[in-house]
Amino acid sequence: MQSALNPAGIQASRILDLWHLTLAVCCVVFAAILLACMIAMLRTPRANRATPADLSVVGHREPRVRSWVVAATGVSTFLLFGLVLADVLTDRALSRLPVDNALRIEMTGYQWWWQVRYPADGESSGFTLANELHVPVGRPVIVSLKAADVIHTFWVPNLHGKKDMIPGRDATIEFRADKAGVYRGQCAEFCGYEHALMAFQVIADPPAQYEAWAARQRTPAAQTSDEIATRGRDVFMNQDCARCHTVRGTDAQGTVGPDLTHVASRQFIAAGTLSNNRGNLAGWIVDPRTLKPGTVMPPTRLPPADLQALLTWMETLK
Repeated sequence: MQSALNPAGIQASRILDLWHLTLAVCCVVFAAILLACMIAMLRTPRANRATPADLSVVGHREPRVRSWVVAATGVSTFLLFGLVLADVLTDRALSRLPVDNALRIEMTGYQWWWQVRYPADGESSGFTLANELHVPVGRPVIVSLKAADVIHTFWVPNLHGKKDMIPGRDATIEFRADKAGVYRGQCAEFCGYEHALMAFQVIADPPAQYEAWAARQRTPAAQTSDEIATRGRDVFMNQDCARCHTVRGTDAQGTVGPDLTHVASRQFIAAGTLSNNRGNLAGWIVDPRTLKPGTVMPPTRLPPADLQALLTWMETLK
């Protein structure tokens, strides 16, 4: 779900309140202008009978006309200043989210995917994944934002407004999810050919469910004794896959592409482009640039048996 009209957090609710106020004011102004136009149209026959001398004094000698002009100017000025004040107050309210005991996450935008890192917290080790954030319901979250290449923009409409990510500059955004659910995020700044296919998911879990998920994410990749899966792991290590991707618990320590330690537990691959299933994963491995033109991941041509073994092994990475 991706909609600023269905807020799941306090900041998104405040933004929606400002939107409702602005919409109401604009509707009233539109109705007033429409009414004035209708009155002017109804008075057209009278205006057609006026002489040039009559028209020359309109607005100068008719107190009613001057009064209407002054009133309209005053109301317009009042409404504009009122909207500016509402905007300033909303902006201040957005920055006053209490962040005690906040969960900290680091997020880096690449063309065209998101690296998500959960730093070590006390005795708990950190971990990295891609294109997916899990957050506990009711707990504030501080996301540190960086751009690795070009300007990106972090935007989860259900939770907050937009935040620009500029290369060489650090930025942060704070939000709190008050409702459990899955919320779609999107890069909101044109960042290249596949800008439209640079999405991510924010999954708001109940606190206990979030802690269980985080504990699983901290573990290395599951070991397998299955013969086909073992063959698939060897295919991964012997191809260029291991040079670009990390799978904790193996020799694969690449940092060019997303961390794949628990890739099978994710809902989507390729930054929200494809559902995470065996068929889509096979297509992505064999010919990613057809599915997402411009991606830096090269095609990987494998014999059918090796491809199926690789898929079997990757399905164990949960």
